Amino acid sequence: MNDEIIQSAPHDLEAEQAVIGAILFDNEVLFRIGEGLQANHFYDKVHGWLYDEIARLIHKGSLADGLTMRDKIKNHEGMKEIGGVKYLATLMANAGTSANAPEYARLIIDLSTRRDLMRIAEEISKEAKDPPDGKTGTELLDNAEEMIFNLAETGGISSGFSPFSRSLTSAMEMAASAFKRDGGLSGVSTGLIDLDKKLGGLHPSDLLILAGRPGMGKSALATNIAFHVARNYKFEEQNGVRKTTSGGVVAFFSLEMSADQLATRLLSEYARISSSSIRKGEIQKDDFDSLVDAARELNEIPLFIDDTGGLPVAVMAARARRLKRTAGSLDLIVVDYLQLLTANARRNDGRVQEVSQITQTLKTLAKELNVPVLALSQLSRNVESRNPPKPQLADLRESGSIEQDADVVMFVYRPAYYEKEPERGTPEHEDWQIKIAPIYNVAEVDIAKQRHGPTGRVELTFEPAFTKFGNRDTTGREKDIQQ
Repeated sequence: MNDEIIQSAPHDLEAEQAVIGAILFDNEVLFRIGEGLQANHFYDKVHGWLYDEIARLIHKGSLADGLTMRDKIKNHEGMKEIGGVKYLATLMANAGTSANAPEYARLIIDLSTRRDLMRIAEEISKEAKDPPDGKTGTELLDNAEEMIFNLAETGGISSGFSPFSRSLTSAMEMAASAFKRDGGLSGVSTGLIDLDKKLGGLHPSDLLILAGRPGMGKSALATNIAFHVARNYKFEEQNGVRKTTSGGVVAFFSLEMSADQLATRLLSEYARISSSSIRKGEIQKDDFDSLVDAARELNEIPLFIDDTGGLPVAVMAARARRLKRTAGSLDLIVVDYLQLLTANARRNDGRVQEVSQITQTLKTLAKELNVPVLALSQLSRNVESRNPPKPQLADLRESGSIEQDADVVMFVYRPAYYEKEPERGTPEHEDWQIKIAPIYNVAEVDIAKQRHGPTGRVELTFEPAFTKFGNRDTTGREKDIQQ
């Protein structure tokens, strides 16, 4: 046969043998290699199994050498076929030097990546020639980008099944992180103390829906949270990988407001100057100096805004993946608001089906990128016919899919909004002032659904001049959102 025909995929068995042998000879080599090398990177599946077993022993604090591994390989069919204990002795006899082991590990990962790229290219080519289920070119492109992103992020095309022990380790790491962190949060802090207590912060892979009628301040609340997360961003480097320790990098998809409007709102909040005054130019020199100082301080925060209107949800997902790659990290995605996203729905599909596709994509994206997705949603007019007009789950527009796919559903409500101001100087205005005084700065967030925790109401403060939410103080004083 022609050598080109029988040639196998890119691999280097000698490099794999050298790495395993070096680790058996000196267990410290595993820590020099780092966590980048995984069992699935090995071309020879027996090598992959052997590496995984050795690594597991070492991470447990046990010794992994020829003697301790001898009993483990006795009943493994793959090891029996290639020589069993004799093969183990050969690996140790031909072990690569500890100094060269990291280089061999990088070579194994590189070859694995090339093999996966070949598989992806073949799958892309096959689907492009004969699209499955009548998928459009845009859908195929999104699938291709998702596969390449997963390869870049995880070092594999698909994670597939995961041993429970690995999931258990992740759960314990999350618990340890929450235990060490101030406030005991396992998720990203919103900066709102009582809301954090209810939610435990914003958790990776969760889809959170924040809904409300126009004028309730849902965009303002989402902006406040995004700003707090970005402004408190801290990280540390671990083996060349950036790990967030506080706050986070935020992607804000503002489909309703422009990026300039959003920036003006943030400046107003931070400098405590009315956004209306900023827009009209009704500010003094001291105010302008304060704005300049605020802009200088906020210039470096990792808050990325995309204000493309009518954005297809698949394009939004692709841009979020790209941001995570280029920024080195992504810790929160905010979508304002989900009814303004579009989907590749078929012509006969109704709006409910389209929204269902959008929420499913947002939930999938949250799991894929392992970040919380906070999506805003409009409510139907049914709220207005209720007294008091407090929202319920049934008020969500196209509520079936939104309620089903969301891990958390929250409603924001401001009672003062519905108390319209009468003409000044009239008896009615005096009555209104008495009635409005105790509720003027009051806002409520009702957690109507939470898959992993309690539901209930949280009271906040709201300052209309700065579109700013804050923590409610039981003493009656107002507290700003923790900066």
